[in-house]
Amino acid sequence: MNKPLRRIAIFCGLLMLALLIRENWLGFARANELSSQEHNRRVQIERYSNPRGNIIVDGKPITGSTKTESTDFAYKRTYTDGPMWAPVTGFASQAFGANQIESIEDGVLTGNDDRLFFDRTMSMFTGGDKKGGNVVTTLSTAAQKAAYEGLGKKKGAVAAIDPSTGRILALASTPSYDPSSFAGNTKNDTKAWVALGKDSNPDDPMLNRALRETYPPGSTFKVLTAAAALEHGKVTDVDANTDTPLPWIMPGTTTPLPNEGNIPCKDATLRVALRYSCNTVFGKLGADLGKDKMLETAKKFGFNEEQFVPVRAAASVFPEEMNTSQTALSSIGQFDTRATPLQMAMVAAAIANDGKLMKPYMVDRLESPNLDVLSKTEPEELSRPLTQEHAQALQSIMETVVQEGTGTNAKIPGVTVGGKTGTAQHGENNSKNPYAWFISYAKTGDGSPVAVAVVVEDSDASRQDISGGGLAAPIAKDVMRAVLDSKK
Repeated sequence: MNKPLRRIAIFCGLLMLALLIRENWLGFARANELSSQEHNRRVQIERYSNPRGNIIVDGKPITGSTKTESTDFAYKRTYTDGPMWAPVTGFASQAFGANQIESIEDGVLTGNDDRLFFDRTMSMFTGGDKKGGNVVTTLSTAAQKAAYEGLGKKKGAVAAIDPSTGRILALASTPSYDPSSFAGNTKNDTKAWVALGKDSNPDDPMLNRALRETYPPGSTFKVLTAAAALEHGKVTDVDANTDTPLPWIMPGTTTPLPNEGNIPCKDATLRVALRYSCNTVFGKLGADLGKDKMLETAKKFGFNEEQFVPVRAAASVFPEEMNTSQTALSSIGQFDTRATPLQMAMVAAAIANDGKLMKPYMVDRLESPNLDVLSKTEPEELSRPLTQEHAQALQSIMETVVQEGTGTNAKIPGVTVGGKTGTAQHGENNSKNPYAWFISYAKTGDGSPVAVAVVVEDSDASRQDISGGGLAAPIAKDVMRAVLDSKK
């Protein structure tokens, strides 16, 4: 063979070798990556070629699948009471993907999870259709319905937790949306999707306010400041007078910290201060404790860290860089302190559970199509923000708030209820309607089965009528009563 032909042969051989290497690289090394790539249309077609498994609440599915007329996508997702459950399920859309539980547990719901290999194999041999597994939640239908209907046309959110386990019982957010409205891949689905976007709808109905929105918690944060004061020895007796002058001038300023109205806050006990919601007492306690001790306690309650339930919840914030007067404001739930409703439900739950904070979760177990358990979530202790003694002392004064203070709208006959109201400033120089908060727990002879946080972000009420006790406490009461009634 002459030299030019030999060179051409070598070059062609190298090209063939490169092609073989490339083919093997794509066919083996990257096979899994490419087969599951979100832009691979075959993945989407396969995902909707069979009915998805269901998301289950109280033993009943709140999702389903229906046959379509599409040549590509054989089935699309359907939802029962979609707007009520959207903050839990999220959406599964042929055109716009999926989020929340629908996305996180997509492998189980579609039947593609590795743990369902045996089920898929048996379907191949028997000629049956591939089936998806189920996601069984911790949610309570009664509690969710009470939360959603209680919020009604108001903009806001509710989170309810079983304090002893961390099981999430309700997770409501309003305004909401129906995931069925854009579950397909038609022009109408696209139109519905666009209409729900924040650019088209400033109320942002697709925002999960219970998990993803943080608000200034206002006076509900005072229970955390009380916990810090007890834990760090600043207060040893909740019925002993505190050293709190009236007016109290914030350190480094000439500005007094005001209270709401003419209330008995001078040297008030912790019980009286929480009952009347004295800014001066809790602001001074926070300033005296200092930002480091306040931050330590806030972190033990879950602040400054994202939670995964398994849906990601935004991190609530207690500022790490503050001067003393800013620490005072943060200690009454203002300045840059912000919290999700889930976070404030965790605060109430830890107090109700005698100081033990359980990790919140809303997926009880994953099931195969034949109902075998693939995995089960076990309750897990997250932290101990306060001792049993201090938690029970705090329970006592929170119960006074409901019996005699600002939280009387949360009373339930024959049930011990503890709570704390909050009205948080909103807008520059408090120019907008304030946020109305209420956190609470219910306690029976068998323990505390439920802790609740409610925030009303906006409502039709006039500004002077907006309060945690007036707007949020009745909603919390209905949710607690729904949980209690379901256990009878």
